[in-house]
Formats: sequence, structure tokens, C-alpha cells
Amino acid sequence: METPIMTFQEMGLKPTILRMIENKGFELPTPIQVEAIPPGLAGEDIMGQAKTGTGKTAAFGIPILNGLSPQQGLQALVVCPTRELAVQVAEEISSLGQGMRVKALPIYGGQSIDVQLRALRRRPEIVVATPGRLLDHISRGTIDLSRLDYVVLDEADEMLDMGFLPDIERILGLCPQERQTMLFSATLVPEIRELARTFMKNPQLIVIASPELTVSLTEQHYYEVNPRQKVETICRIIDVEHPQVSLIFCRTKKGADALNRVLNSRGYAADSLHGDMSQRERDHVMDRFRSGNISILVATDLAARGLDVEMVSHVFNFDIPDDPDSYVHRIGRTGRAGRDGMAITLVEPSQIRQLRIIERHIGKKIKHQILPSMQVAIERRQQMLVNRLLETAEPEMGMYNDMAAELLQNYDAQFLLAAALKVLASDSPELETAEVETIRPGTSHVEIPVGRFQGVHPRRLVDFLVAHTGISPRLVGDIDIQGNSTLVEIPTDYVDQIYAALGQYESSLRSNKRKRIPTGRRTAGRRAN
Repeated sequence: METPIMTFQEMGLKPTILRMIENKGFELPTPIQVEAIPPGLAGEDIMGQAKTGTGKTAAFGIPILNGLSPQQGLQALVVCPTRELAVQVAEEISSLGQGMRVKALPIYGGQSIDVQLRALRRRPEIVVATPGRLLDHISRGTIDLSRLDYVVLDEADEMLDMGFLPDIERILGLCPQERQTMLFSATLVPEIRELARTFMKNPQLIVIASPELTVSLTEQHYYEVNPRQKVETICRIIDVEHPQVSLIFCRTKKGADALNRVLNSRGYAADSLHGDMSQRERDHVMDRFRSGNISILVATDLAARGLDVEMVSHVFNFDIPDDPDSYVHRIGRTGRAGRDGMAITLVEPSQIRQLRIIERHIGKKIKHQILPSMQVAIERRQQMLVNRLLETAEPEMGMYNDMAAELLQNYDAQFLLAAALKVLASDSPELETAEVETIRPGTSHVEIPVGRFQGVHPRRLVDFLVAHTGISPRLVGDIDIQGNSTLVEIPTDYVDQIYAALGQYESSLRSNKRKRIPTGRRTAGRRAN
């Protein structure tokens, strides 16, 4: 039996914040939010150890939003290692603070300084910045840290790996003495603990342990989908997979109800389960699900807590979860009692980073699949109807044999068989016939264990890949160079070639390491942000 945890309503938050949390579909706080929000609201400094994707942004964003004064200028600073994370954090906080009309502005290298200057003149309450560009604005006098009430260091270990420690120390030294400081990191290495001792006041230590991962029996796939065609996409997948019993997870209660209505309108035997339902309604839905009257249950994470159904063959993530632990809990609903299971996740192009976080969390690559065509769906439906017809046939058909003999004297055999198949098909869901966009090619992120400290340079890396594989420069996507590792985004079809070439590239870098002059690490780190 799962232990009940604190709810957002029990935390003493402002009604406006609670409404935004409800609108975003957050039903229960994640473990890091349970541990960090109450001391954050009490004004305590926090040093939290939690992996990326565990709900850290809301863990520090909610206390900040609950305490700041709208339209009173800059009061909170969040420092992030990369431009991507800065944008993501700013969007999340802005979404949570929408009802308060609070602005969270991302500041990072690579964006026009003039665009940022115009945005800063609108006096945002929160700035989310990478270290290099933040120091640039401080030197220009366009960002003033003297009136800050809140400072957050997000993914502190990654910032240290990128060589930003001197920059972080300089930034913290410019902040007011009287402030609340929150630090979050996947690991609490000695340098981070020393940073906390120097710049924080009796920080409360919060360590969130990852649960034991039990997903070995579950086959895991993902489809990259057009956000505007998610319903059509999942219907196409269901038509082809034809799951016996399945769970579909949605992020919000409203989304679960909406998807359930669409599935029912198309003839699927579906029902929804979420936190707004009474216990009597929940019991009724679960009775229908367990008895086989419905084969698809559309649920939210909260509704599925404690759900014990042995025969689930497929779990679908209609909405990719925000928290990797939620992913583990979701797909743990299939593959039980030694049986194989299937977990399928719909991923929008903007959510690929979250998918990679989940993959790192579970220590396993999730297979990319190309969406089946309408012709494949039709062929699978036809085969299913034939199978149903053959399964119904028995050696002793009794009165039906006599009826068939009489019918064959008066009607064409092909006509009768087609009519029988049509009767069977009338009980089946409506096939999804829309032209569903297939996002090609599928992309993968290949990681090599060398980075900025070993002399990796984007242009030289691309030139090497073009020279040693069949890939063209335009097919090489994002290159994320960190301190001791590099992620390269490339079409999935090229993965094997790229891995072979990168092994050679890694060896050449390591053999030449002593010949390189290790200068410009922090400068390179800033430029990447």
C-alpha cells in the first residue's frame, strides 16, 4: 500500500498559486516538491540533491511565486548551466505565475542583446540566466542584483563541470547578504558543499533517492508526433497494436476526460479515471475495467496510485511525464507477474530532451518507431476479422451448418462471407483514416565521453563526422559540449556509423590530450551559453 503524501492544498499556498497548479494538472507534489516547498515557504536556505526532471523547477518556483510582489521589479534570480534549461525554467515559472501576471525572463548567450535589453526594461520579477550572459549584463549595468530576495542555483554540478565555479562565486558575491538561497544538484560533490558553506545560511539538506527501477520485462517504444495530431496518432497505434487491456496516461484530468470522449465516439471501449471522481465512481469504473467491459482506461498519475490490475498488456503515455520516476511508476503497470508488457510514449519534438532525461534515469534507450501507415492499419484490421471468424468456427456448428447450406443455395459464397466479416467489423472501433504526419527522420542523441576539457570543438567534430561517415553537415543537429562529455543529435539511421566514427574520434583526442594547451575552458563555457 502506497504511503499518502502531502497535497499542495496543505502547504498554505496563495489561492492564485493553487489555481495555477490545478490548471497545469499537478495533482500531487513530487517527492522533491514535498520536501522543498515547505522550508522554501518558511524562508530557509535549501541544498537539494535530485536528478533533472524530478519537478525541481516547481520545488523552488512555487515558494518564490508565493513570496514575491508583482510589478515591483527584479526580486529573484535563477542561474542555469545551459540556454535550453534557462528557457525551460522560465517558461515553467511563467506558467505557474500566469494568474499573478509575473514575468520570468530567460537571459542567455546566442540571443540578441538588444532583444534582452528591451525585455529587461519591462522590469521582470524573475530572471533565469546562464552565467556568462548574466555577468555581461551586470557589467553593462542592465541587471542589478542589489534588491534580490531569492537566488537559485539549478543543476549546480553541471555548472561546475562546465567551468563556471568562479563565475558562480562572483555572482553570489554581488547578491545581497539578506536573501534566500536554494541550490539543486544531481550530486553533492565537495566543491558544491564548500559553495554552500560559503554562500548559504544553515541550508536544509534534502536528498531524494531514486526508486528501484523494475522495467526489465517491459518493451519500450516512442513515437515522435505532431502536437496537433496526438489523438489521431494514438488511435492509429491502437488500431495496429490492438491491445487486449491498456492504460493511457494523461497529464491532466481535463485531458483524460477529453481523450476518453474521443475514444468512445470512435467505438473504443474506454473510460476515464481521475482525482475529481468520487470513490463510488472510481469503483464503478474499475469494476467495468476488471470485468472486461472496457479495455482502455484513460487515467492521470494520481488516479493510478495504488492501481492493481494484473492483465494490462500496454501502457500508453499520451503525455510524456514531467518526472522520470512517474515514467517508471506508469510503465510498471504492465509486464507484471513475469509477463511481457509494452510501453509506448508519444513525444512532441520539443520534448526530446525530457525523453533523454528519462532514458538516462532508467539506464536504457527507448526505441524510436515510425508511425504505421493507414494501409498497415487496414491490413491488421482485416487479419483481426479473419482471426475472429476462424476462432468462432467449431467442428460441430449445429443449426448454423444447416443455415449456411440453405444460404449457399440462394446466394454467392463470397457475398455471404463478406457480409459475415462486415457484421464482425460493425462491433470494432472506427479506423483512424486521417493522414497522420510522420516525423522523419527519427533522431537520436549519441554521447561520447570527451568534451570541452579534452578539446572538442563543434566545427571540427562536424568535419570529422562528414569525412568518416556518409552523413552530410546539414543532418548533424544540436551539439551539446559539456566538461567531459558531448551529445550529438543525428538521424537514427546513422547511429551505427556515427558510433564507429566517434570511437576513433575519442581515441585521437585522448592520444593528443597532452599536446593540447588547456586554455579557454571558462571562456568556451560562456560562449556555449
